Amino acid sequence: MLKRPDTQQRRELGAFLSNRRARLQPADFGLPDGPRRTAGLRREEVAVLAGVSVSWYTWLEQGREINPSADALRRISNVLKLDAVESAHLFALSSREHAQAPTGDGVSDGLELLVRSINVPAYVRNNRLDILAWNAAIADLFVDYGSLQPHERNTLRLLFLYQPYRTLILDWEQMTRGMISAFRAARAQAQDKAPFDSLIDELTALSPEFREWWQDIDVKGFDEGDKRLRHPDGGHIEFTYVALTPTGRPDLSLVTYIPRHAARDSHS
Repeated sequence: MLKRPDTQQRRELGAFLSNRRARLQPADFGLPDGPRRTAGLRREEVAVLAGVSVSWYTWLEQGREINPSADALRRISNVLKLDAVESAHLFALSSREHAQAPTGDGVSDGLELLVRSINVPAYVRNNRLDILAWNAAIADLFVDYGSLQPHERNTLRLLFLYQPYRTLILDWEQMTRGMISAFRAARAQAQDKAPFDSLIDELTALSPEFREWWQDIDVKGFDEGDKRLRHPDGGHIEFTYVALTPTGRPDLSLVTYIPRHAARDSHS
C-alpha cells in the first residue's frame, strides 16, 4: 500500500527537485543559454519537458500536498536526468513506492556463519548502517566491534566520532560524504524513520561536520568502490569493497573488502 508524505518529506522532495533542476544545462535541451537569474532550467521549462502543468510542478517543488502519479514522476525523472538511485529517492520522497518486504530481527545464523567464514574483511550491516555481524579480518582492519556497545557499532557514527577512522581512511571526507548520501537515500525509503532520526540528532549535536554535510541533497548507492587505508601495521593498503544484498532481506548488505595491493607507506 502507498502512504502519504508528511510536511517535512514534501519539503525534502521540493528541495531535491530544485537542486537537480539547477544541475541541468539549458543548451542540452535546445533552450537558449543566455543570462539567467539562477543556474539550470526554470520550473516552467521542466514542466513543459515533462508534460505537466507549470502550476502543478511549481506546487510540487513548493512542497504542497499533491499526489503525483508514478507516470508523472518517471517523466520528471527523465527530464532531470536522474540515475537509478536518485530516481528511487524521488519516488520514496513522493511515497510512490510499495511497502518494503517484511524484515527479520538481526542476522540469521547462516548469514553470520557465512561472514565469519569469509577470508577477507567482511561484515553485515543494515540500511541504517548498523554493523550486525563481522569477521576477525575486519575487526583487525578497523576495530574490534565486539568491544563496542551495540549503539556504537554504526558506520556513520564511527566515521564521525571514532578518531582512528579518520586517521585510518585516507580519503576520509570523500568516504564520509558518500556514506551520508547512502544513509539519506536509505532513510527516505524506510517505513520507520525514527531510528534514522535518532542518529541524525546525535551526530548533529556532536559533530559540526555532520551538521554541515547533512544539509546536502545528494543521494547515491554505496554498493561498490575503492577504499585506501593507512594501517599502522600494514602500511598503505587499497581495497575494492563490494556490498551484496541477501535474498529476502533487502534491509541488509554483506560488505566485503578485497585487497587490491599492499605497499608500505613511504611516510610510515
